[in-house]
Amino acid sequence: MVSGSVPRLVVAAPSSGSGKTTVATGLMAAFAARGLAVSAHKVGPDYIDPGYHALATGRVGRNLDAYLCGPELVAPLFLHGARGCDIAVVEGVMGLYDGAAGQGELASTAHVAKLLRAPVVLVVDASSQSRSVAALVHGFASWDPEVRVGGVILNKVGSDRHEELLREALEASGVPVLGVLRRVAQVDTPSRHLGLVPVAERREKALEAVAAMAAQVAAGCDLDGLAALARGAGALPCAAWDAAGAVGPDGPARPGAPVVAVAGGPAFTFSYAEHAELLTAAGAEVVSFDPLRDEELPEGTAGLVIGGGFPEVYAGELSANEPLRKAVAELAAGGAPVAAECAGLLYLCRELDGLPMCGVLDAGARMSERLTLGYRDAVAVSDSVLAAAGTRVRGHEFHRTVVEPEAGAAPAWGVRIPRRRVEGFVQRGVHASYLHTHWAAEPGVARRFVERCRTS
Repeated sequence: MVSGSVPRLVVAAPSSGSGKTTVATGLMAAFAARGLAVSAHKVGPDYIDPGYHALATGRVGRNLDAYLCGPELVAPLFLHGARGCDIAVVEGVMGLYDGAAGQGELASTAHVAKLLRAPVVLVVDASSQSRSVAALVHGFASWDPEVRVGGVILNKVGSDRHEELLREALEASGVPVLGVLRRVAQVDTPSRHLGLVPVAERREKALEAVAAMAAQVAAGCDLDGLAALARGAGALPCAAWDAAGAVGPDGPARPGAPVVAVAGGPAFTFSYAEHAELLTAAGAEVVSFDPLRDEELPEGTAGLVIGGGFPEVYAGELSANEPLRKAVAELAAGGAPVAAECAGLLYLCRELDGLPMCGVLDAGARMSERLTLGYRDAVAVSDSVLAAAGTRVRGHEFHRTVVEPEAGAAPAWGVRIPRRRVEGFVQRGVHASYLHTHWAAEPGVARRFVERCRTS
């Protein structure tokens, strides 16, 4: 099978809360239980759902974001993630046609489905309707003729009679019913202020939840019909993305691999898999560590990457690990490259909700009632270990915290959307910001960072 012909389908819904995550994760696990190698993908910038996808498939969950990476990279990144797989399941975001605010279809599930030439399975919450379901499915299936809604899965169906009424209504729609899930107790996937609780914080319970999703989907869905629908996806006219090719011929320019320490563990779970792949392709030795438990940075650390997550949940434990906080501060004081996003920014502050953090930045951080969420267009204001001044990027913000600087450091980004402002910190080798970016869109970031690790 050539890589461009990977069987695939997109799991979408009319709106959030319809059951996409349950169906998509359950499908992944059910196909894997049949012995298939399953590639898991999530539309949009969500970091948490891919963790559940990874449990379901035994492979890294990957994101497909037409805003952060550009439409031209969606299919290549998909093929990269799906290498060697028998089938791919892509979980959508929000409603099928909901994309970046004010940008039309950009980054919507429908947009990604078209870029992947993939059929869509529509998950409908049928709990409060019967015949009206036909009008709803017809509307979604006919809205954009380039989007192929190949089947519907009816969720939260109350009884045999309810199912009968729904099936009768849908007979004339031309969209086959490929699954019916009954109204049962919710699968145990607890949420908090930024969505589902990440897998790293509740692995055993998460495994149980994924198994329950798989059982529910296997019992209620036509897996053979869904697999046949996936096989009907046409070949993609592009090559798979490759980290070494993206970094370019001047990738690992010199012998000797500088160690880049990447924060992980329950407090720092937000990271795109391609970042570590790009760092490796650029010539680094990537080593993970857990700031909750490790009292030292990995031996020979020449650069540090601290991504997003939930430091506010673990502020006490992070603060109590004084040896590591001092090690991070000493590394930064020595001018080593440090890239911190969102949670990483908070960890580098002087304090978080009154608890001592690393003190690399003379700034305080605290929880806020206000959710900051959305895509951003930005330009690098200052030269840094990640980008030269003037570099334009697209990013995403997602947090309920506020950072209040008390001493002047150069700003990292000038944000243009939704309002003009400067954001983040550039200080010696430190680049710290709330902005999440996807390095596949700007692979020179990894090359520049690793080169600074060699020379700092």
